[in-house]
Amino acid sequence: MVSLQEQLLPEEVDVLARTGTATLDVSAMFVVQDVFRAAAALRARLEAGALQAEGLTWSSFTMLFCLWVWGPHETRDLAVRMGVSRPTVSGVTDTLERRGLVERRGHAEDARRRTVSLTPAGERTFEELFPRFNAEESLACAGLGADERAQLAALLRRLVTTARGGTRDGR
Repeated sequence: MVSLQEQLLPEEVDVLARTGTATLDVSAMFVVQDVFRAAAALRARLEAGALQAEGLTWSSFTMLFCLWVWGPHETRDLAVRMGVSRPTVSGVTDTLERRGLVERRGHAEDARRRTVSLTPAGERTFEELFPRFNAEESLACAGLGADERAQLAALLRRLVTTARGGTRDGR
């Protein structure tokens, strides 16, 4: 039988040594911390394995993905979809616009509002990149069997829904 100590990540052992367990919900703490650790590790792997060669950052890929899936978006709505601030959307849009991958248009009713959309070059770039990105996703998940992947995805969906206050759409 494997002890709890042997199952924990070194970071978790350090946290337990520092905090103790008397008044803490340790299982919740580890879930949240491990989700962040997993996300950071996956982001680093996907940036290095798929995005770096294309000269894209995680945020720029996320913007291209959102525009590819959901079409043109106002900058404020794009910030919500991407999970970033509006100034971040503005900076990423500037960069991708210089590269000819997205374009901004003014809003018909309010000159202060902007809509961002993929250009034809952005669409082509994303469609060429996405299979390589997905291949990296597959490699990152290679240590999990099909049932484990399905179970983990279902558990993470529940966690996301709970964190959003019971809504599934993220808005």
